Amino acid sequence: MALYLKAAQILEKAEKKQGALKTLVYDSRFPNIKQLFALVCETQKYSSVLRDIIESTKLLKLTKLKMPLAKVLVYDLLMGQGLKCGGSWKSAMMKHRPRLQAALARIKVKQKVSRNEDLLPAGTQQSDEHRLPRYVRVNTLKTTVEDVMDYVKRDGFTYLGEAVRLDDLNLKGKKFVRDLHLPELLAFPPKTDFHDHFLYKAGHIILQDKASCLPAHLLNPPPGSHVVDACAAPGNKTSHLAAIMRNTGRLFAFDLDAQRLATMSTLLLRAGLTCHQLANQDFLKVDPDSPQYKDVEYVLLDPSCSGSGMVCLRDNATADQKEEEEEARLARLASFQLRCLNHGLRFPRLKRLVYSTCSIHRQENEEVVAACLQQNPSFRLVHLLPQWPERGLEPLPQCLRASATKTLTHGFFVALLEKHSAAASAKQQPVLQKSDAAATPSGLSVMEEEPAASGGNSEASDSEERLTPTAGETDSQSTKRKKRKRKKKKKKATEKAE
Repeated sequence: MALYLKAAQILEKAEKKQGALKTLVYDSRFPNIKQLFALVCETQKYSSVLRDIIESTKLLKLTKLKMPLAKVLVYDLLMGQGLKCGGSWKSAMMKHRPRLQAALARIKVKQKVSRNEDLLPAGTQQSDEHRLPRYVRVNTLKTTVEDVMDYVKRDGFTYLGEAVRLDDLNLKGKKFVRDLHLPELLAFPPKTDFHDHFLYKAGHIILQDKASCLPAHLLNPPPGSHVVDACAAPGNKTSHLAAIMRNTGRLFAFDLDAQRLATMSTLLLRAGLTCHQLANQDFLKVDPDSPQYKDVEYVLLDPSCSGSGMVCLRDNATADQKEEEEEARLARLASFQLRCLNHGLRFPRLKRLVYSTCSIHRQENEEVVAACLQQNPSFRLVHLLPQWPERGLEPLPQCLRASATKTLTHGFFVALLEKHSAAASAKQQPVLQKSDAAATPSGLSVMEEEPAASGGNSEASDSEERLTPTAGETDSQSTKRKKRKRKKKKKKATEKAE
């Protein structure tokens, strides 16, 4: 009973985009995590098929079940290992089993398939062919990459060296490599499980997808700096930032969800963080001009998004929603993300801000960044990792995209905004000395004055400048001075002629 209740609860949260599926499962503290994760993930994959079966048989009306619970029960009854519960639920499901099986058979006949797997959307079937490596980020606050590699070698894994191309991350058996882009990241064969491993339980390794490691890696705040992690839970990026900062400086982490923040606090404690300051607060209500943030120079912003890049949710994310509803939801998310991005740029001493999402939608990625740049002309995009195989959509190739097919990661997007330096801005404008600027007539702009100072015959310009009355001279004194200079000039000309 507890298994199905917990699975239904997680499924409902995942479909409402309240968190990544795996995070929700591991935050649940359910005794058998593997069993729960398998049930939720498989039910999610068949979500649209299960909905069709439930609706065609009017199961909700007949049993008074809610859709998420009905889905997990029908999945296990028809496609899984069989129901693992007793009592009234099992009795009700067994009563309707023939009708449910008939509905499934009709769907197969209609789609001209014989296997359950063939009912999955094409993209979901393809994702099985591109199963992602198990990425392990070494927590350098507690250990070193070399020590972790030695430890897993003693566990029977064979080290194949540092990857030099993407294909090197396609691993089988007990083999592993060091990632070609992130030096603290190791890659193992898909589904290698470290959740019960000593290194994971001791906080020496963090199980984090490669794409999710990019934001902190690219922001790269130096040790001793002050950093804001705007939407921090579940905390993997926060711990990565602290490791890059070597646990020095100040790391302000905010999240609106108190329960997620409590789970995050446990994770950060296990990871050995001491430089962080957690706050159960809406980032949009944080005052960037507050004295405590006066030294903040770096911001990592990974706001709520559609989650469309997550492999488990990717192809079913909109299966149960009408297209217009999905468009409206994306518009709301993009509006929120733009507000967060504009707010993040308000910190007075800000140098760099990373914006990232686990979304594949242009509305949440390139369009949000483009709108922000228009509203904040003092910031510009930094061209990230030139060798990265997947770029931002035009006209923003400076950004990064990630996907299961092209980068062997979850779907992701990263942009790095940097404030223009005063020196860079000055190079684009004519330079005036302070005395020149003070003497510029108020009716003329610098650009209007510049051609007069540099154009025409330079010798004539110098003569005109020398003949200009100096401060404090009267008109008569100026006239006498001019006459004396003309006489001297005429005398020099005569001597040259002789």
